[in-house]
Amino acid sequence: MQNPDWDDLRFFLALCEAGTLSGAARATGVEHTTVARRIDALETALAVRLFDRFPKGWSLTAAGTALVPHARKLEDDMHALLNVARGASEVGGVVRVSAPPALAACLLAPRLRTPLARLPGVEIDLRAEARTTDLMRRQADIALRFARPAAPGLVAKLLAQVDYALYAHADYAASRLPAQWEFLGYDELQKDAPQQEWLDKVRGTRRYSVRSNDLLTLLQAAVAGCGVGVFPHYAAAGAPGMVALDPPCPVRRKLWLVMHGDVRRSPHVRAVADQIVAIFEHEQAK
Repeated sequence: MQNPDWDDLRFFLALCEAGTLSGAARATGVEHTTVARRIDALETALAVRLFDRFPKGWSLTAAGTALVPHARKLEDDMHALLNVARGASEVGGVVRVSAPPALAACLLAPRLRTPLARLPGVEIDLRAEARTTDLMRRQADIALRFARPAAPGLVAKLLAQVDYALYAHADYAASRLPAQWEFLGYDELQKDAPQQEWLDKVRGTRRYSVRSNDLLTLLQAAVAGCGVGVFPHYAAAGAPGMVALDPPCPVRRKLWLVMHGDVRRSPHVRAVADQIVAIFEHEQAK
């Protein structure tokens, strides 16, 4: 057995998650042949077969499965080391911020001018993501979430209470009685969202004209006069021609700013987090 190249573990974990060479290559930004070569090198160094190769994908062997938690711990330790090193440097660098697409587009992006002016050495990588970013794996430095995390090692701060209402374009609302309304709602993947559950009850037997997995898509359909939907105030209030309708929506969701405990010690991450908090405090003070 030889001492492995520890960077090979990054490709090992990427292949564990993706299951295919092409998927791991996309995740790591290299060619699939590079992934295969790095896995071969790791297996040679450890003198053990980690994957069974199949035409439709690679499958972990028992030895590979046993290695996964240790590889993840080494990865976490390396990230922690790098974060401590960054903490000793000046405020500067890339800060990855993950947020729901509508919130990133309608609330965060239009308000970044002041934070960027105050942090000239920082580049904000704003990721509009419907999925839950894995902060434990450092897929982002900061995440905005509608659920408070329970995982150990993560810290959360309550940013705001997000209110929702029933909205339609003014022309649509004026041309139809409520009994004639058609509705815009989430698809099956997001049917359990509290605002969608409320909309299902309000709709009754009336028709859904458009469903989507994306709030901004539904909002544009509402602006075009396709029907009635439930939207957060921060998104619908700035859309042209939109008016709030009865009945009032009781849904109010807590929005959390979430970071890994190690990451928040980095000055540039902490500075961006403070600016995001300031954005929401300013909005609430209006």
